[in-house]
Amino acid sequence: MTTPRPDVYSTLENGVLRVVINRPHRMNALTTESLRDIVTAFDDHAHGGPVRVAVLEGAGRAFCTGADLADAVLSGPPSADTIDAANDVARAIRSFPAPVIAAVRGPAAGVGVSLALACDLTVAAESSYFLLAFTKVGLMPDGGATALVAASIGRARAMRMALLAEKLPARDAFDSGLISQVCPDDTFDDELAVLIQSLSGGPGKAFHQTKDAINDATLTELESAFERERAGQISLLVSADFAEGVAAFQGKRAAVFSR
Repeated sequence: MTTPRPDVYSTLENGVLRVVINRPHRMNALTTESLRDIVTAFDDHAHGGPVRVAVLEGAGRAFCTGADLADAVLSGPPSADTIDAANDVARAIRSFPAPVIAAVRGPAAGVGVSLALACDLTVAAESSYFLLAFTKVGLMPDGGATALVAASIGRARAMRMALLAEKLPARDAFDSGLISQVCPDDTFDDELAVLIQSLSGGPGKAFHQTKDAINDATLTELESAFERERAGQISLLVSADFAEGVAAFQGKRAAVFSR
């Protein structure tokens, strides 16, 4: 009998760490526990060891479609646990000593956008897209998205993406500077393998210092963003608009928010 793999698992082979979100039945929507498992997967390999490059990816048809709303409803009154866990993932990726690639196949939505952009290089299949869907359920972006998106594409485009919750196709995401590479679907795995090989054979110490220097220069507001998003999200999680947003999502209808 084959033992099912957990919601998040990792493999390490030839210096390549792969961290896989393994909830394809939920389009890789994340629970608080699965977010914590991603942190553990990176932290377990962050202090020395043979990792030359890391890859964060999703199993099945999606990279990550955000927080699992069904889990949020079942887990009782809203709390900051999921927000804190998402922030910890972004921190773990940001501080990881080797380059981290986000391999985006299918949608990256909600906190999935935060996870993808926290990585050093975000590579997407052409059929994939990016969506800050938070306002659709009466929430605001979190996981550092308010800093990560704006640092990549600027205030104007970040504001439109966050307020209007519009899908940004992978090609447009690349053209706007949100991601580092877009590949045709049928060559995605091959191009990803070339990138992994290039990084795994490179100067690890130089990569580490370069990654830290660029992130320190461009993500100066990340920690402040975590704090602002946490405070705002906690207030929104107990709002009537969030309750309506979840009900509308579950009922597959348009939400009617308060004014």
